Amino acid sequence: MPQQRPRFENGAVVISIDTEQIWGHFDLVREQEFCARYPDAPTVNDRLLQAFCRAGLSATWDVVGALSLPGTDGPADQRMRGLPESWISRIPAGDERATPLWYRRRFVNAIRDAAPTQEIGLHGGLTHMVWGDSKHGARTLRLEMLRGLEALSEIGLQPRSFVFPRHLEGHHDVLAKGGIQCYRGRAPSLSEWFGYNKASSVTRALEEVARLTPPPIWPVEVMPGLWNIPASLFIYCMGRKRTRWVPLHLRLARVRLGVEAAIRSQGIFHLGLHPENLAEAPEAFETFEAILAYIAEMRAAGVEVLTMAQALDRALAIAARS
Repeated sequence: MPQQRPRFENGAVVISIDTEQIWGHFDLVREQEFCARYPDAPTVNDRLLQAFCRAGLSATWDVVGALSLPGTDGPADQRMRGLPESWISRIPAGDERATPLWYRRRFVNAIRDAAPTQEIGLHGGLTHMVWGDSKHGARTLRLEMLRGLEALSEIGLQPRSFVFPRHLEGHHDVLAKGGIQCYRGRAPSLSEWFGYNKASSVTRALEEVARLTPPPIWPVEVMPGLWNIPASLFIYCMGRKRTRWVPLHLRLARVRLGVEAAIRSQGIFHLGLHPENLAEAPEAFETFEAILAYIAEMRAAGVEVLTMAQALDRALAIAARS
């Protein structure tokens, strides 16, 4: 398909969810610190799935492979064999009952069996290894990805979609060889391209306060068979310290602006989310429920709500008819 912008008649919305719990943080903070910042993260994930089902909306849940397991023997587990010892040394042995921050097969099964249908993609691989980290080479990342795919295959899943941990891209050829067809790239906004530093944090807060319109996006083929479906916007943190300067209502305001821009341009508004941010404050979850209610309202008005894989399929079908 040539690089063109397929026209979605009334615009489209895609929501992709980094489904990771503590896997997205274990190399940075201890479990106690994680729980202090994100109280009862497993329950928030459960509530989020229920909210999507109540609203009748589908999303792409990009799951860290190990989260879908009933448990492991930690670094001694055969699934971890070949991964760097320095990376896996802090992964605990346990199961769903004893260590629910780490292992939640029943929850991933609930996503798989939900109505309406939800898509399950892969987030990083088995352990949330950071692809853009120069310490991890292609061979290690290929093993990380394959082990993640194997974990999801245990419950009958074959992911088509992928999200890079911490939005740090790399080794796209490894993804393509592993059967991944699309991934979520960074949003085309100034704060994203600063990276992870103070300038990025300040710029991102200013984007929120200024109510900048999130850009509509279209799938872009990065290499044969592998497509980037960039984010338009990633939900801004909802902790009390952040909301003192960036009120919660701005989250909904920017989603509205993004959806309206997608309608005007017949493109996609792609919203990214960490469920843990909804655990940062009691009011955070209500804010996201308001976002879902608005998206459901727009779907009733003709806006398509698609998973990442569905968005790619629709774009290819539209292009084929052009």
